[in-house]
Amino acid sequence: MVYIGMSGIVFSIATQTIPSRMKKLLLALIPALLGLSGTAQAQSGFYDISRIQKIEITLTQSNWDYQMDTAKAGAEGFLLCDNVLINGVRFDSVGVKYKGNSSYRSTNVKNPLHIELDYIKGNQNYQGFSDVKLSNGFQDPSNIREVLAYEIARNYMTAPEANFARVYINGAYSGMYSSAESISKKFAESNFSSSGLPMVKCNPIGGAGPGSGSYPTLNYLGADSALYSSAYEIKSNYGWRDFISLTKNLDNTPATVAGILDVDRALWMHVFNNLLINLDSYLGSFAQNYYLLQDRNGRFNPIVWDLNMAFGSFTNSSTSNLNATTMKQLSPLDAATNANRPLISKLLAIPECKRKYIAHYNTMMKEQFVSGAYLTRAQSLLSLVDSSVKADNNKFYTYTQFQNSLTTTATGTGPGPGGNGTIGISQLMSARTTWLQTQATLTASAPTVADIVLSPLRPALNDAVNFNIKVTNGTTAQIGYRYNLLDKFSYAGMYDDGAHNDGVAGDGIFGTTVNMAGAQMQYYFYAENANAGIFSPERAEHEFYSITAATASVAPGSIKINEFLAVNQAGITDATGSHEDWIELYNTTNAPISLLGLYLTDDSATLNKWAFPATASIPANGYLFIWADSDGDTDTSGIHAGFKLGAGGEMIFLSDNAGTVIDSVIFGAQTPDQSMARCPDGSGSFVTGFINTPDQQNICETGIAEQVTQSRSLGVYPNPATDMVTIVAGKQTSVRLINNLGQTIMNVDIAAEGTTISLGILPKGFYTLVAPGMKPVRLVVE
Repeated sequence: MVYIGMSGIVFSIATQTIPSRMKKLLLALIPALLGLSGTAQAQSGFYDISRIQKIEITLTQSNWDYQMDTAKAGAEGFLLCDNVLINGVRFDSVGVKYKGNSSYRSTNVKNPLHIELDYIKGNQNYQGFSDVKLSNGFQDPSNIREVLAYEIARNYMTAPEANFARVYINGAYSGMYSSAESISKKFAESNFSSSGLPMVKCNPIGGAGPGSGSYPTLNYLGADSALYSSAYEIKSNYGWRDFISLTKNLDNTPATVAGILDVDRALWMHVFNNLLINLDSYLGSFAQNYYLLQDRNGRFNPIVWDLNMAFGSFTNSSTSNLNATTMKQLSPLDAATNANRPLISKLLAIPECKRKYIAHYNTMMKEQFVSGAYLTRAQSLLSLVDSSVKADNNKFYTYTQFQNSLTTTATGTGPGPGGNGTIGISQLMSARTTWLQTQATLTASAPTVADIVLSPLRPALNDAVNFNIKVTNGTTAQIGYRYNLLDKFSYAGMYDDGAHNDGVAGDGIFGTTVNMAGAQMQYYFYAENANAGIFSPERAEHEFYSITAATASVAPGSIKINEFLAVNQAGITDATGSHEDWIELYNTTNAPISLLGLYLTDDSATLNKWAFPATASIPANGYLFIWADSDGDTDTSGIHAGFKLGAGGEMIFLSDNAGTVIDSVIFGAQTPDQSMARCPDGSGSFVTGFINTPDQQNICETGIAEQVTQSRSLGVYPNPATDMVTIVAGKQTSVRLINNLGQTIMNVDIAAEGTTISLGILPKGFYTLVAPGMKPVRLVVE
């Protein structure tokens, strides 16, 4: 998107994405590049919302339904499938089980499903996804509530992808399901580069329900984690201490909670839940269905989850059971004084937070509901799933009810609440939007922000950048800014006092100066008066403007992704002693290259995910080593990128400020402690199974003769060997024996006529012999 100010200056607005057509093209290429079979080679991404996936489950157990019901009633274990096909791609050794709380019943023919592709085979995945979560539409005559709600949410906050799937079990059509991305370690890594950091699932253990016990309200209960264990589940290796600290801070010192909570994301979540009457959420009676993911800045990020009952399908608020009328008239400030909803009441008690919340509320309401965009999209989704729903003999509503599901209340046969029926989506939202537009809370006169002017437009690194905005009907203004997608925004006041490059005091022009401390600056503005506020762009902080520093261009191909290790279990370690993933770059030119303005990412949708430090460079015909570990930009052990590599296969992109891809690689499942490397450096194809050579020349000799492997004058025999091997160099020299982790385990002085050494203590495997001035030779020890 672009924003054109009144002065005519054009600014880019980013949502951390690249054009969807490019993303779909890349996703379509992945199966072929990873060597996947079946029809998926010609398919788009797994969560492409424009097409319905086909999932075929084969279970050989004659009583598989009974076994899955029994597992659901017990420890919720998986049943082993013979195989699962996803869009024609076959996976074996897959786990499947029933999931859900109110949506599950043992008497249902069509229950929600959880498929785990890596149940037995740890790296098995479909286009990078190993968990498949399928909802059965039990309280939704439209069958589109979950997908529509997630799509709306993703315009304003980080949220899972979702679409539809036709599911078959043992060849029979089980029905049309909605399919939502799992909030997993992969989700945390992809969106927050926070793999391994605290992740909290905020749902009562065993499921919520009347009288089910404690709920995840975020009230501080004390320092003992046992007090929280019935309402929250830690999905990471640690996190109780950080989580309890969040609840204590929120309850006692909410004015400082922004240091450990992404407050803006929390406000957007409250807007979404309230506006869409999504009450099976933190706003509702059970205060559930959200996650808290800690990012590398130490802040918890609230993430909405399980949206199948959005648009009034669940009717219990935090204080009462609503009906069709009271849902349409639910106050935008519902729960604002509820002490058992501190994530709402404590934040909205802060005047600036309340004004920001109302600004976000008006933005989402205007863009999605006043405009009618939600209804157009809902009609499109209904058309997409029409034939699949019609053919579904296990659905909970009639086909006629499906056809009328936007405008008419329907009573179905599904389990759970809803004895009065499920209200139509537009039946609810049209009346709700009309009512909301009359409420004083939302109609206070807000400022306007216009005439955004920057100087200079192409600053050099560390230049001072002057920002000016024209604010009407506002008394204060600020700028939020950062230099990396993975960082939190910092804030600076803007002033209309004539002393901040803002012209004449009192003329409505607000100004401030921010240092260009990175290759790219991402920023937004916020202005307010005593009654209301406004963001620019209006979807901030989720969207923002950006300005790039004047940096030297780097031609595609001048820097190559030269080697990488995605599964480091026993190789080199960083300064903390941790075995981390790593990436090596190679400069193919005869001159050093500054990496200012360049980015690395493992996500085609976020090419500027991680920016190189401003001081990073790569020498002429030289190498640069980068830890891929999410540990921050730099420490004493070198450069640390803000993401990890996927053992099951993914992609790496090196790009510049303009989004030009300088080099990229897409790879499949990786073998522990075996890197993939270009042979030769910088120009060859990627090969695997060789020793790791981080920050040095790749060892590319692969031929092994039956008796003697000759490389210039170096001979090795026998090869393969068992207990003894003779090395002949043709001259006196020194030879290093290197294992497959890149470690030198033996130095041997070789006589001119050759030397025989014992291999008795060496484990079986691949080794490499390296001698000065000679090509390396591979040695196999059996």
